[in-house]
Amino acid sequence: MTREKKKKSAAREWIDALVFAVIAASLIRWLLLEPFTIPTGSMEKSLLIGDFLFVSKMHYGTRIPKTPLQMPLTHQKIWGTEIKSYLDWIELPYYRLPGFTSVKRNDVVVFNYPAEYEYPVDLKTNYIKRAVAVPGDVLEIKSGQIYINGQAEDNPPKMQFSYDVMTDRNLSPDFFEDYGISRDSYMPFSNGVGYMVWATEEDAKKLENFPAISSVSPRFERSDMGESKVFPDGAYFGWNRDHWGPLEIPGEGFTISMNEENMAKYAFTIEKYEGHKNLEIKNNKLYIDGQEVTEYTFKQDYYFMMGDNRHDSLDSRYWGFVPEDHIVGKAWFLWLSLDKHKSMFSKIRWERFFNGIK
Repeated sequence: MTREKKKKSAAREWIDALVFAVIAASLIRWLLLEPFTIPTGSMEKSLLIGDFLFVSKMHYGTRIPKTPLQMPLTHQKIWGTEIKSYLDWIELPYYRLPGFTSVKRNDVVVFNYPAEYEYPVDLKTNYIKRAVAVPGDVLEIKSGQIYINGQAEDNPPKMQFSYDVMTDRNLSPDFFEDYGISRDSYMPFSNGVGYMVWATEEDAKKLENFPAISSVSPRFERSDMGESKVFPDGAYFGWNRDHWGPLEIPGEGFTISMNEENMAKYAFTIEKYEGHKNLEIKNNKLYIDGQEVTEYTFKQDYYFMMGDNRHDSLDSRYWGFVPEDHIVGKAWFLWLSLDKHKSMFSKIRWERFFNGIK
């Protein structure tokens, strides 16, 4: 005699469907694709504030979570609270599944912000920038132009710098929009004589032709002016955001002698990201497990990331290399774009839907 199967209640069916949806979404987010929103103007105009995109974890290979005890579909905190969404009772070693490719020069990459030391690696805040240099590249910046191994690199087609736009006129948001400049990309000088504007070279030239504008000039730093906040030590090397390097990007197996110059260039990276539990820097010398290190071989690859909005980007020029274990995935395509300064259907940037990211 067979028993009749008891029919699930409507509430039970809803719970089962919800559990299945959460598990499926968590697996897709972990293994394949993760949504990401552009919060700042550091990549304008290549990517705009309000762009929604998918990040492919398949391209570079999915990372095994370092902190597996975490509430599904959260990042650092439980939604709407200041409560941590994870427990660090268990931390797994770094491992990445095989991917389609490796990070290539000029890829647009999502990664965990390296300098956020209070969180496990996989729960640090996600950043998005362009990988302008990869392991083995010798990077140099001259007047804002990137050189790799002595050769000038092709620039992103919509790369921006900051400009002084001098005028005694009060220019409206609609005026700037007509010249391709968003409301987040300019600010008036306090003395009323003009504006600082982040713009492409093409848009800057258009502004220069407007009769009421007396001059448009780029705001490049002087080549003889070191900047203390620039990585690795701008004051020591005399480097700044527009004049930087040359410096070789380290990679797995890259060996250096720990002389005074290399201590200044690489000791910070070794200390923070190479995983040594007993490391000390004393009297400009490196000690690991109590022994002085005169030669060091790097244990993983590193990348140099920069925003396409070169004068409005907090990037590797300031906080250093991005370790390979911090790479989340490749920025793949846009699925939505909203302009926060507009309303109703005019908010939607229809022309950006499903655009690939280059």
